[in-house]
Amino acid sequence: MPEDRDDEQKLAQILLRDDRYKRDAYRFVQEGLEYTVQRRGKRGHVTGRELLEGLRDLAKERFGMMARTVLNQWGVKRTGDFGEIVFNLVEEQIMSKQDSDTREDFADIYDFEDVFDHGTQIEIEE
Repeated sequence: MPEDRDDEQKLAQILLRDDRYKRDAYRFVQEGLEYTVQRRGKRGHVTGRELLEGLRDLAKERFGMMARTVLNQWGVKRTGDFGEIVFNLVEEQIMSKQDSDTREDFADIYDFEDVFDHGTQIEIEE
């Protein structure tokens, strides 16, 4: 798949330019976009808030109680970090955006501690 190879080269450029986030964080955001689109059953534009909700749910589904720890290890500590990742991907034309989309769309939408630590419940079967 030449497109995948091209995206990998573009991602390598991002990582050279901005080392705040790990490669896995970028892949997770890309997977999160697909997850969000599929879950919402809609094609076309996904807003920043919709993507953040999808990323939250995917992180909980995939990593459970370790979600915040995993994201933190990748350099992602707040919703604004997801926005930085998205806009790095947009700059390399791996993702696209609408003119109305801004980094601020991702700022302080939810608190990681509240969502991933307090929002996680352990179910115990009796």
